[in-house]
Amino acid sequence: MPLKPIEHDRRYGELDQVMRAYLGEPADDTAEKRSRALNAYLRHTWQTRPWAIAVAEHQLREYARNPPGRLRVRLGEYYTVPDVGLTDADVQGWLVCLADHLKHSIDNGEVPPPTVLPITHWEWHAHYPELAQLLGSWYSQDMPDEFDDHDAALQDYRATTHPGLVARLCGELHELLALPIDESDYAIALAELGMEVDPPAPYSPSGWLALIADRLTTEYPDYGPPSTTGG
Repeated sequence: MPLKPIEHDRRYGELDQVMRAYLGEPADDTAEKRSRALNAYLRHTWQTRPWAIAVAEHQLREYARNPPGRLRVRLGEYYTVPDVGLTDADVQGWLVCLADHLKHSIDNGEVPPPTVLPITHWEWHAHYPELAQLLGSWYSQDMPDEFDDHDAALQDYRATTHPGLVARLCGELHELLALPIDESDYAIALAELGMEVDPPAPYSPSGWLALIADRLTTEYPDYGPPSTTGG
């Protein structure tokens, strides 16, 4: 039977976060050099959950030392390392290499330098999770079939999303809009975060994001017509 969620997280939860950072990225780490994916994981995790790096180092090393045997594979009680373009024989050595890099980062306080924008797809989603939720879920290629226009999609998001998450989205929007970047960078941001339709005319990518931020902070739910009675 598959691992229960709590057992999965105890053994592989942070290992899985590291592996997710490699989706769409080459696993080209060497003993001398970290990959873009591992730098992205370290850059974001040092800022948000620095204690998790030690957990990842331990889980990576333990998995490399004790890969799933035939019984665990037959029972389904194991974690499957995603295909990162390495042969099965090379994966164990690669995991140890990652663990060594994480240990070195912790021991020496060596943190990848900050960047203006996220570098990898995983880092974009880790840094702007609620904006990715809005763009990937409400502005996918199916949006024209589900909503009359962009504004209707935004109203649906607001009506069905907890106010705390809406507030988080506003913070992410203002952070992105405050960066010294140009329109091509904003277009990349929309694509990386899952938007599959163009912004509505006549707005540029940044102009549309600014419009969303403004509407989410100034427009309020419709509570119906005002009461005609006093009180």
